[in-house]
Amino acid sequence: MEHITIIYQSLFSAVTLLILTKLMGYRQVSHLSMFDYINSITIGSIAAEMATDLEGDYLKPLTAMIIYATFAILLSKISQKSIPLRRLINGKAIILYLHGEIFNQNLKKAKMDIDEFLVECRINGYFDLSQIEAVILEPNGKISILPVTENKPVTSKDLNMVPAQEEMFANVIVDGQILKYNLDHIGKNQKWLEQQLAIHNINNINDVFLAICDRQEHFYVYKKTTHIIDHDILG
Repeated sequence: MEHITIIYQSLFSAVTLLILTKLMGYRQVSHLSMFDYINSITIGSIAAEMATDLEGDYLKPLTAMIIYATFAILLSKISQKSIPLRRLINGKAIILYLHGEIFNQNLKKAKMDIDEFLVECRINGYFDLSQIEAVILEPNGKISILPVTENKPVTSKDLNMVPAQEEMFANVIVDGQILKYNLDHIGKNQKWLEQQLAIHNINNINDVFLAICDRQEHFYVYKKTTHIIDHDILG
């Protein structure tokens, strides 16, 4: 009888997990933030408890799973509406290395020592720091590396070409909001930004989902869309 109870509750637990995972979105299974990771483990632990509870009291763990999932969904919705809250909840990128300089204070902030930093560089194929332009710790804990242009895996160096050094792009508009600090960082103002939007036939900043630019005035803008692609174009 106990085995039958465990089988029944395990199936119920698995179905509940499937439904909650679908509701929370695919972000729960890839590119997890620290909170998402811990929250997913917690829900999984509760589901395991539900499956093996021989007393059959599955309502308490079920309620707890729903509360954790609902909280995660609410945080996701809130972070989509507010940039400051998004950075508070999900964190923000930390520049660890730029233009030949290692930022030791940022390493401390990232809870990373110099040995770990060098290991991450080597794992990404860079044993010589002079081949790297920038190293960034992303909010999900992964390391992004921008190589020096002439050392990128392209043929420009083999052809004795000396391309201009690529710069990191700054987000100047996110979800209809102008990030003035980033705009100042690249030496531009709001008037210049409005001129660039006009070139792209955009008259309302609220129509912009993302706009990025670097110091070389490479400007790219992506408008908000209303259509949804339901079919899997990669399958």
